[in-house]
Amino acid sequence: MTLPIDLGPGAALWLAVVCLGAGYVRGYSGFGFAALVVTGASLVTDPLLFVPVVILADIALTAQQARGIRRHVDWRRVAGLFLGCVVTVPVSVWALTSVGVDAARAAISGYVLAMCGLLLAGWHLPARFHRRDGANLGVGLVSGLANGAAVGGLPVAVYFAAMNLPAATFRATLIAYFTLLDLWTLPVMAALGLITRDTLVATVVLGPVMIAGVALGSRRFNRANPQSYRRFAILLLAVLALAGLGRSLW
Repeated sequence: MTLPIDLGPGAALWLAVVCLGAGYVRGYSGFGFAALVVTGASLVTDPLLFVPVVILADIALTAQQARGIRRHVDWRRVAGLFLGCVVTVPVSVWALTSVGVDAARAAISGYVLAMCGLLLAGWHLPARFHRRDGANLGVGLVSGLANGAAVGGLPVAVYFAAMNLPAATFRATLIAYFTLLDLWTLPVMAALGLITRDTLVATVVLGPVMIAGVALGSRRFNRANPQSYRRFAILLLAVLALAGLGRSLW
């Protein structure tokens, strides 16, 4: 496998394995795809190079899952989240252009660890917040701030987990929101010159691996309880984030 981004054969193989696993997690649990790819990439290269790659791939992967999720999407919640992220995505993408590789690794890894901690802690929101549009808007603001590094889905996953949404609604609403978030982030990145020919080629090269992972994960979702695998995905994210943090510091 040859990638346009400067990688040796071992690093390219590692990224292929990461993309396959991330696709599986996305197909099974509905979240964690971008965070897994970016934190996994941080171990072998500049993770910021893969931010536009995973955003492009995420849009394509949604098309693969669209038919199976439409009836489960909470569109009112999606709308509130999206209104929030519209404001903060440009800020986060601009910030992306002004940080170094080690700083990016440390920031992404620390953020992912914090989100994993909240998910594993089983934090719960009081029932009075479950249908408030203001809560959706606020989480959307935070999500947009994180999506410059392609990890804007994690605060939304934490928010949904804190409400104990049904598994099908959790997964479908996350996927629908991610699509709108990515469709807004993409032109902002293009305007700042962050999408290049290498971005497109890397997406095409890794795309089949990601698609295969999502297909396998989606099949598994239809036959199993996603709660158990969601816990595994969170632990895997935490391990990758710790490794990325270690590399940035040492």
